[in-house]
Amino acid sequence: MEIIAFLAENGPWSWIVAGLVLLALELALPGGFLVWLGIGGILTGLLTLVQPLPWAVQWLIFGVFSLVSIVLWLRIAPKRRRAGHRPELNRRTDRYIGHEAVLDAPIQDGVGRLALGDSIWRIAGPDLPAGQRIRIVAAEGPVLRVEAV
Repeated sequence: MEIIAFLAENGPWSWIVAGLVLLALELALPGGFLVWLGIGGILTGLLTLVQPLPWAVQWLIFGVFSLVSIVLWLRIAPKRRRAGHRPELNRRTDRYIGHEAVLDAPIQDGVGRLALGDSIWRIAGPDLPAGQRIRIVAAEGPVLRVEAV
């Protein structure tokens, strides 16, 4: 009974503390969900500091603030992700598509090797002599598909 009386007397501060606890829990249990509930709690506490409201209305406002913050994040997050998106980050072969080079060794029976940067790559394409200029046109797993330029 003392807890309910305490919460009734300190309603706004209860919401603010609960919001801060949710934000702290997000640090311990990352997942990106408790942040928005914490923001909803803090905003509810700030609103009830200014205008005292019944508990039922406070819970409704908390729900609305939480949902609005989640919806806003879901609208902003995809745009943010696209801006820094690097689709070839873990597909090194895709970075070389369109790159031109000179063959160090000939391509025989449709298979050869090519040094690019600090790596030697398997290449596939038509039989070509050493010294031929080539362009990488595709990547099939770890094999670069080439054609003569």
